[in-house]
Amino acid sequence: MSTTRMGVSATDAPPIAGAARVGAAPVGAAPVGAAPTGAAPTGAASRVGTRAGSASSSAAARSRPRALRGILVLGASLVVLAVVVLASLALGVRGIDVSEVWRALTAPDLTDPDQAVIVQLRVPRTVIGLAAGVALGLAGTLIQGVTRNPIADPGLLGVNSGASLAVVLGISLLGITAPLQFIWLAFAGAAIAAVVVFAIGGARPVRLALVGAAVTALLTPLIALVLLRDTEAFNQYRFWAVGSLTGRDLSTIAALWPFLAVGVVLAVALAHRFNLLALGDDVAGALGQRVGVTRAVSGLAIVLLSGTAVALAGPIALVGLVVPHAARRLVGSDYRWITAAALLFGPVMLLTADVIGRLIVPNAELEAGVVAAFLGAPVLIAIARSRRVAGL
Repeated sequence: MSTTRMGVSATDAPPIAGAARVGAAPVGAAPVGAAPTGAAPTGAASRVGTRAGSASSSAAARSRPRALRGILVLGASLVVLAVVVLASLALGVRGIDVSEVWRALTAPDLTDPDQAVIVQLRVPRTVIGLAAGVALGLAGTLIQGVTRNPIADPGLLGVNSGASLAVVLGISLLGITAPLQFIWLAFAGAAIAAVVVFAIGGARPVRLALVGAAVTALLTPLIALVLLRDTEAFNQYRFWAVGSLTGRDLSTIAALWPFLAVGVVLAVALAHRFNLLALGDDVAGALGQRVGVTRAVSGLAIVLLSGTAVALAGPIALVGLVVPHAARRLVGSDYRWITAAALLFGPVMLLTADVIGRLIVPNAELEAGVVAAFLGAPVLIAIARSRRVAGL
C-alpha cells in the first residue's frame, strides 16, 4: 500500500525522532555559540559562583565579630587579672599601700615589716593562686570537652578523692607533715585516680563520668575510715582538705611548674580538636580526627593539670566547673577561645576568692576553697536552670 493512497504524503509525515534535519548540526553536536555538553550555562555558572562567594563572605563576616568579641573579652580579662593580682598583694588583714607594694617588688627591703609581708607571704600566695587557677580552669575545660558533660570538673574523675586518700595515708602511715611532701603525695594520688578512671572508662563520655563517680564513692569512705581512726592525721588533713593558698612557698612552684607547663601546652594544642569532638565521635572520625588519640592526650593533660592544682592548693571545688561555662557564655562555643579565656578566668576566680576570704572576717581569714564554693554555687544553680546546659 503506498503512502499516497493513504492520503498522506511523505513530506507530511512527522520526522523520525533523532533524525537530522537538512542544514541542522550533526547529532550530538552543540549548536553554534552554545556551551559544551555538561557545562553549566554562563548565567548559571555566574550564579553558582556568586552564591559560593556570598556564603564565604557571610561566614567571614560572622567570624569577624566573634573574633573581635574574643579579643575584647581576653583584653578585659587581662586587665581584671592585673587588678586582682595587685589586690592580692596589697589587701588582707594588714592593708598595704600600692606604692609600698611597688617598692617591695622592685627594690625589696626585708627589714621593713610591710615589704617583708609582701615578699615572704603574699608573693608566694599570689603565684600559687595564679598557677592553681590556670590548672583548674584548663582542667575543667578539658574534662567537659572530653566527657561532653556540662557538670564535669576534676572532682568528677576521682582526682580530688585520689589525692585526698594519698595525703591521708601519707600522714597516717608515713608520718609526713611537710607541705613539700604533701604535694608529691597529692599529685601521685590524683594521677593514679585519673589513670584508673580513663583505663576503665575508655573513650566513652558516659562511662568516664560513671567510673569517676564510682571511684569517688569508693575512696571517700576509705578516707573517712582512716581519719576516724587517727586523730593526728585528721588534724593535719583538715587544713589541707579545705583548699588554701597559704602554707606553701615558692619551692612548691619550683617543684611543680614543669608538670603545669606541659599540661598547659597540651591543652592549648588540643583546643581546636574539641570543636570536632563536640559534634560526636562518629562525625569527628569521619572528618579525619583520631578520636582515641585525642582522648588519650587529653587524659594526660588532665592528669598533669588536676594533679598540679590539687597538690598546690588542695581539693578546691567548683572553679574547674564554673570557669568553662563562664568562658563559653562570653566567647562562644569555639574551644580555641574557651581555652584562652579559661587560662585567665581560672586565676581571676581563685585569687578573687582568696582576697575576699581575707577581708570578709575581721582580723581573720576564710580559706579560698570555702569562698570559691560560695562564689560558684549561684553559678552552678544558674547552669542547672539554663536550657543551654546540654549544648557541649
